[in-house]
Amino acid sequence: MHILIIEDDLAIAANLYDFLESCGHNVDAAADGVTGLHLAVTQRFDGILLDIGLPGLSGLELCRKLRQKSQIDTPVLMLTARDTLEDKLAGFEYGADDYLVKPFALKEVEARLNALHKRHCGKVANRILEVDDLTFDPKTLSIIFVDQNVKLPPKCIRLLALMMSEPGRVFSRQELETEAWDDAQENSDTLRSHMYVLRRALAKAGGYDPIETIHGIGYCLISRVQA
Repeated sequence: MHILIIEDDLAIAANLYDFLESCGHNVDAAADGVTGLHLAVTQRFDGILLDIGLPGLSGLELCRKLRQKSQIDTPVLMLTARDTLEDKLAGFEYGADDYLVKPFALKEVEARLNALHKRHCGKVANRILEVDDLTFDPKTLSIIFVDQNVKLPPKCIRLLALMMSEPGRVFSRQELETEAWDDAQENSDTLRSHMYVLRRALAKAGGYDPIETIHGIGYCLISRVQA
């Protein structure tokens, strides 16, 4: 998993970082709310560990902005020393998925992250995605673009589904390659060739290509609603 730690206590953050990395996870960290929010909305994470008492922007307010303003549903596990029922209810009200009181066991943190990730993957996998003229049903793998059925190879379907999950967001080449092949590719021609097949099929069916190349970075599915 790709995990973001937003924690201003450097000792706690370092312990979490080292443990989760030793478990094989890809980990990023921020020591304040503003930086944490920026990372959360500009990168794709599988889980966020969020402290409530943060400088610059509280964890509660960060979570609210993440859910309501940015419409990002990445699982959030709140870590805090506040253990009253009112504190916990406030965390859930602002959009947290789970709550863990300090001090905590590192193994329990990973276990809860894994559980949140599995539930989130199941929810996303069963959700029909719709972006303007484009619809994708993950249960049947059917793709409709401007009322036309689109046939695509499996890797192209995975690439399209990822971009449809967050229309308007720029996905890096590494993110797209990891989604389709579970790892970054040594040769960028692999991704480029699959994107060519995907874009050609969409343009043929719908009369236009909804995918934009962001030179030097990656690709983005354009949404007219956000334009």
